[in-house]
Amino acid sequence: MCGRYAAQFSAYLRERLLARGLVERRSTGRFRDSLDILTGGKTIYFQEPRQYFFPGLPQIQFYDRNDFPWLDEVEAATADIRAELIEILKQESAFKPYVEGNPRLPQTDPQGMLNNPEWSAFYLWKNGAIVPENAARCPKTLSALADVPLALVRNRSPSILFSLLRPGARIPPHTGEVNTRLICHLPLIVPPNCSFRVGNDTRATVEGRAWVFDDTIEHEAWNGSDLTRVILLFEIWRPELTVEERGLVSAMFEAIDAYNDEPAPKI
Repeated sequence: MCGRYAAQFSAYLRERLLARGLVERRSTGRFRDSLDILTGGKTIYFQEPRQYFFPGLPQIQFYDRNDFPWLDEVEAATADIRAELIEILKQESAFKPYVEGNPRLPQTDPQGMLNNPEWSAFYLWKNGAIVPENAARCPKTLSALADVPLALVRNRSPSILFSLLRPGARIPPHTGEVNTRLICHLPLIVPPNCSFRVGNDTRATVEGRAWVFDDTIEHEAWNGSDLTRVILLFEIWRPELTVEERGLVSAMFEAIDAYNDEPAPKI
């Protein structure tokens, strides 16, 4: 009954708006989303960083690519980046599970991804440090990112990696650590039936077509094919943060890490 009422209400609302001259497909994306949320077609999702929340930042799932003028140049390098990736794929052992256990911490794995090779990674940079032996194999990839505003935080970010999703695998819904960065994906090897969802927006993964999204909003990915999917993933600063704020965030995390490395006070 509720579903039927919602459908009737949605149809009525759209009919009245059409009578006022609204052509929905020509309206702004924000208004279309608001209409879908109002009529029950979409769920509201918010930032849910697991570690650090910076207030006052907009709740945007996928960003408008026009906000990132360097994105076209990264996409233009797709063929060169893919060529370097294909050489690495010849050595299957080069990829390690994306979610690896930390022997110093309790091991919990509610989503079944811990040490799971279904979702694997080959890092050029990891946690703010270059991986020399891997980076040496991908000079054109790193050159393509020369003008990208990577989120530089000592011992934390950026990470730059080839992210591999095996046939039939699914990355379960999850959220990222901090909302001061965004994630960029450049799809490189994309078989059919590969998709990606951020919040209430689900998109087909298209080879050579990059996107930027907020990973502190719930997201997931799946490979519905019998072939492997691989993307290039890297972290950038949120454009809304000033240069001063970026420096402060970086200094704060360095202080946190220094504090954690200090011996525990005696009681």
